[in-house]
Amino acid sequence: MSATATVSYTGASTQRVAAGNGIEYAYRDLGAGDVPLVLLQHFRGNLDNWDPALIDALAADRRVVTFDNVGVGATTGRTPNTIEAMAHDAIAFLEAMEFQRVDLLGFSIGSFVAQEIALIRPDLLRRLVLASSAPQGASGMHG
Repeated sequence: MSATATVSYTGASTQRVAAGNGIEYAYRDLGAGDVPLVLLQHFRGNLDNWDPALIDALAADRRVVTFDNVGVGATTGRTPNTIEAMAHDAIAFLEAMEFQRVDLLGFSIGSFVAQEIALIRPDLLRRLVLASSAPQGASGMHG
């Protein structure tokens, strides 16, 4: 899989990759570099919810990959009910892309998924960036 060089996020084509879990993932890939920065979206967010100015700025210096979660946007399947299931689905995407190591940027619920990936498959991660995050809830924590 190769990234698209010198293309703005608004002009980047949506590609597809089939994963071992039977899901066909929609994704966009731009910029260049050895270790991709993979972005994990907020609840029900899809490829078009990322700010092109942010993606273009990130892709100016490195490879950036965005994708639709299972059951969201152009990715097939049924939306999972747990963060752990979402993490396993994201790992299936990373494996389908044949990524050996990635940097993850998780936004909102994507940050919860990123934390779960760090617990399940720490060997996949070089760096982890959590944006608009919180810890997993616990009895008496909220309210």
